[in-house]
Amino acid sequence: MSGYRVKTAVQSGLWLCHGCGLLCRAGEGAQSCPRCHAALHSRKPHSLQRSWALLLAAMVAYLPANLLPIMETSTIMGMQNDTIMSGVVYLWKSGSWPLALVVFTASVLVPLLKILALLLLLVTVQLGSGWAPRQRTRLYRVVEVIGPWSMLDIYVVALMVALVQWQSLASIKAGPGAIAFGTVVVLTMVAAMSFDPRLIWDQVKEDDEQ
Repeated sequence: MSGYRVKTAVQSGLWLCHGCGLLCRAGEGAQSCPRCHAALHSRKPHSLQRSWALLLAAMVAYLPANLLPIMETSTIMGMQNDTIMSGVVYLWKSGSWPLALVVFTASVLVPLLKILALLLLLVTVQLGSGWAPRQRTRLYRVVEVIGPWSMLDIYVVALMVALVQWQSLASIKAGPGAIAFGTVVVLTMVAAMSFDPRLIWDQVKEDDEQ
């Protein structure tokens, strides 16, 4: 079907509301969604700039998130500071290797892969690459889905703090690594939300029109 071209929503005068997802007819002048009254844009405004800024901030916070103590424990035996990796090593040596693998995957591997995936998406879009648009779109969807699962360590620390304080066995509090780790998770999630996946297909459209 050579010569057949599909009109995009923008070419048809349709804009998607970024607030509620309603497909709206674009008109002249200032526009707002008739359902949620959010401002309408043909694309997410400043998508690349926002995603780059958030991703770079997440990359900066990733190092202290893994090096600083995520949990500080105080007992009659003294003080103990645990990082994510020290917790993984302890679980592995104590025989709880399935739990160690879960913690390592959710708290170390997944955030790193999210950062690398977002970096790949942003670099390819920035360079105007038309390489594997379907695969990159699927990658973006995966990054969106797995975002909240990176918070496993924060949930574990919060649960341990509540249980230990309730039983008065010791004093446990979240360390600076927990703050940095939560920052990484939130920044990568917002970076993924700020990225407009339609940018992936812009170069493909330009190649088809040439």
